[in-house]
Amino acid sequence: MFERWKSREWIVGSGVRMTLSGGACWILGVVFAILGVIGDAIDATLGLESISWFLLAIASFVAAISWYLGWALAVYLATKDTKNKE
Repeated sequence: MFERWKSREWIVGSGVRMTLSGGACWILGVVFAILGVIGDAIDATLGLESISWFLLAIASFVAAISWYLGWALAVYLATKDTKNKE
């Protein structure tokens, strides 16, 4: 599996997938945070306690950051390859 990360073409080609996955994690984090705020405001349990929703939001945001770092690597390698071709 780690052999793929040594291939520049694979990294640059998977940049779109990384962006979509990061966006999905980010949106999930926002939804989890909103559920935590709503649950805390009405002082009710919306499936989970409010702090659990906030912890899920934090975990989702951290996962989104890791996907976006992969995307940033893909963009960097693509621009570096483009500059080398010129």
